[in-house]
This record gives sequence, structure tokens and C-alpha cells, in this order.
Amino acid sequence: MSTRQHLGRVHSERGAISVFLAVLVPGLLLIIGLAVDGGAKVAATQRANAVADEAARAGGQALDVAAALAGEIRVDPAAAVAAAQDYLDRNAVAGAVTVVDGDTLQVTTTLTEPTTFLGLIGIATLTVEGTGTADLITAENGGAGP
Repeated sequence: MSTRQHLGRVHSERGAISVFLAVLVPGLLLIIGLAVDGGAKVAATQRANAVADEAARAGGQALDVAAALAGEIRVDPAAAVAAAQDYLDRNAVAGAVTVVDGDTLQVTTTLTEPTTFLGLIGIATLTVEGTGTADLITAENGGAGP
């Protein structure tokens, strides 16, 4: 092969790596972004569920003081909602607290986490929700009495 033929072949392949990288790098960044930000979303979901469970637990411990002094053990539903909401407020987590069927405290939390890599394609935040419940001891479902 002459030097002239060799140089012609080298010049015809010039820039081939640039095109390959221009196609490959955005795809790799997207895959890395999905892995990193997907892991962050899983962690945020676990935290949202944990905070909701703890808030429900805190609400479930709100005893009716007047009934306790009379020898009955039961939870005051209004105090349970207030205690659970207070727990959410102290942990700076947005959420809703409701009493379902008079004896179940349900807590729903919402967390918004910023993304690391997905911001490159326009996804700046990920929002996740968590839920937690606690059964409230009331006079109707077996609260101890005198």
C-alpha cells in the first residue's frame, strides 16, 4: 500500500469517533440518570412511608386523658389527628391526617426531591407519596374499661 493510499484511507475515517461519541454519550447519561435518580426516588419513597408510619404511631398514642383517669384506655381521635399532624410539621413533611371509620388513623405524606441527572432532560423534581395507618383503641373496639 502506497503512502498516498494510506493517507487517503485515514482521511476518510476522520471524525468517525466524534459521531460515535455524539450518539453514545447522551444515551449513557440518560442511563446513568435513570439509575441515580431512580435510586433517589426509591429512597424518598421509603422515607415518605417511614415518616407516615411514625406520624400514625404518634397519633395512635394520643390517649383520652379524661377516660384514662376514669380507668379506661382509649385514644382521643381529635388528639390523634393533632399529634400526627404535629409530627409531620416537626419533620417538615407535607401530609394529610384523617380518621377512617372512627378507629383507624390514616396518614399520607408527600415528598418532593430534586433530581441529579434527569434535570438534563427537563425533569427537575420527583414527587413521591407514602402512607401509614394506626388502629385507634376506642370504647367501641375494645378499649379497656373499669
